[in-house]
This record gives sequence, structure tokens and C-alpha cells, in this order.
Amino acid sequence: MDKTARTSRPIHPLLSQRWSPRAFADRPVEPARLVALLEAARWAPSSYNEQPWHFIVAPRVETESFDRLLGCLSRGNASWAGKAPVLMLAVAQLVDVDGDPNRHAFYDVGQAVAQMALQALDLGLYMHQMAGFDVEKAQQVFAIPAHFEPAAAIALGYLGDPAGLPERYREGEVRPRSRKALAEFVFAGQWGQASPLSTGGP
Repeated sequence: MDKTARTSRPIHPLLSQRWSPRAFADRPVEPARLVALLEAARWAPSSYNEQPWHFIVAPRVETESFDRLLGCLSRGNASWAGKAPVLMLAVAQLVDVDGDPNRHAFYDVGQAVAQMALQALDLGLYMHQMAGFDVEKAQQVFAIPAHFEPAAAIALGYLGDPAGLPERYREGEVRPRSRKALAEFVFAGQWGQASPLSTGGP
């Protein structure tokens, strides 16, 4: 199944080939590869090098932890994510080393997870990041302290067969990927005025 993005200009293959499947193979993720993903996240940039990311990792073989994280997901996400070999929770530290609010925390955690996603693809793995989960329940279930907040849930594994997905998700799994045109979000001069650069794309 080829989901390579149809880009307006050539970009790195890891970027054009990255996507978020819901169908995962029944194959465990090797610990060494999982550590490599976390190492990639470790070296992400962050404001003042605060590194406000934390990860709760729950491989399916660790049944209790996996089930607790699965139980935090929305019903729709749980219907397919339960077959992933690894679930994770990305958590943002909302205060800096001085105890002041860190308004860049979620941005920085997103960068760490993005690096993780590209490292995953380089190792033949895929990630699906999820906003659909119960934040308060996750905080309670995993005893996440104050000033830390779950930012995203993540399913990780090797690509599987879409035929095993609930029917409502099968079509999306094989549908070509799409994105907004550059002119819709690249501005110059003032807000909403398309940059000349945007004419280089569809």
C-alpha cells in the first residue's frame, strides 16, 4: 500500500512517506528499536533547552499498563488501537525550571514526537498520534503530577492489513493523502495575503 504524498516539490522520502495508519501487524516492536525512537525524541529542539517531554510507554506484552492506557482512549480509537503492539502517552511539563508557565511546552513536545515519527519510519515502523483520549483519566490512572499534562496518545507498530479494521476506518486507510495548498497558510505582508512562495505549489 503506497501512501507516499504527492508533493509540489521534492522533499525527503521520510517526510513524504510518513502517514498515520490504524492497521497494525501482530508483531512486537523490538526493544532496541523502541529505544531508538525515544532517543530521537530526546534530541529534539526545545525553548531554552527545557526538554519538557515525558513518555509513558506501554507495550502490549505489559498487559496491565497497556490496558490502562487503552482504557483512556476514546471508544473509536480504542476499537483499532488495541491491536497495536505499543501504546504511548506523550506528556508536557507545563512549567519551566523556575516554576513559571512554559507556553512553548506543547510545541516542544510536538517536535519531539515528530522526530520520533520519522525515526520510526526509518526503522520500518509507523505511528498514529491521537487527540481522542480522556486527559483527566490518564492523569489519574498514571499518577501524573501537577504541572504536567498529557498532550497526545500514540499507537506504534508495523504496518498491518486494513481488512482487519472496523468498517468505518477501512476506506480512509487506503484513500490518497491530501493537504491544504501552500497559499492557504503561507502569507506575506499581512495575514491572509498569500506569499509569492505559495505559487510554487498546488
